[in-house]
Amino acid sequence: MKRRSVVLRALFAPVLAIALAVTAAGTASAQPVTDGAVEFSGDPGDWITGGGSYKYSEAAGDDLTVQASANRTFLSVGIEGANGDWWSVELAAPQNDVLSAKTYENAHRYPFQGTGPGLDLSGNGRGCNQLTGEFTIREISWGPQGYLQKLDASFVQHCEGGAAAARGTIFINNQPPPPELKLETTIAEEGKANTVNGKALVNGTISCTTNAAVQMSGTVTQVKNNVIIRGTFSTSVDCTAGTPAAWTAAADPTGTTPFQRGKAEVLTRSTAQDPNYPGQAINEKTAIVELKRYVPTA
Repeated sequence: MKRRSVVLRALFAPVLAIALAVTAAGTASAQPVTDGAVEFSGDPGDWITGGGSYKYSEAAGDDLTVQASANRTFLSVGIEGANGDWWSVELAAPQNDVLSAKTYENAHRYPFQGTGPGLDLSGNGRGCNQLTGEFTIREISWGPQGYLQKLDASFVQHCEGGAAAARGTIFINNQPPPPELKLETTIAEEGKANTVNGKALVNGTISCTTNAAVQMSGTVTQVKNNVIIRGTFSTSVDCTAGTPAAWTAAADPTGTTPFQRGKAEVLTRSTAQDPNYPGQAINEKTAIVELKRYVPTA
């Protein structure tokens, strides 16, 4: 569906402010709505609806998306109607609160509501400069990082202090949230000290809760005859959820003294971009490893 290409000048500043406000509240997570519906209508004289009634749902071929802040204080439902309509409904909790099942009274236009609750129904080129209203959340279910699984809410909005109101309902029933990416690194108790090139060979496994490309870096440190031997390593691993992936790396000593048999400290740092949520998963591990003398064959 072709997205709207023209936005009225009167709405440009509020849209920009909304984007800035979401960023300030934390990294936002956008997701499509797999099962949902939004309905609203207005009294005669209501500026937003023009006194009309509107219904949108995924079942009817309309596109609904939801965007929520990671700290669960804000959510926005976007509507792109199959007929070319475009709307958004914003709900925000009061300062230092999260959106939960209750009624939020004395709401004002988001994101200029101060410390109280925020509300804004706008679209199709129409928006309120000032508004008052309230919204009620009957049910809400959150997943990680602002993933919205369920929402059953209603709202009432008055523009510019008028008596006429827009009233609507929002229903969302998304799939259960995918798991957050978590990494777990193991370091084998034994490694190898290569007698030819002086490198330390270390290994272990990486486990992940969802498929991910893992970048791994680390340091091997050994002390022999009061000399500190240290080298770094890096490698990459394709990790499949539920199956530990083996990793092997070689640390090249930075000086002229090679790694030798005996104990060494191994530090690892594994990182991967979460495929479902913003941010990275990080896992750090430290272990004492026994390096065995290793003579490579030709």
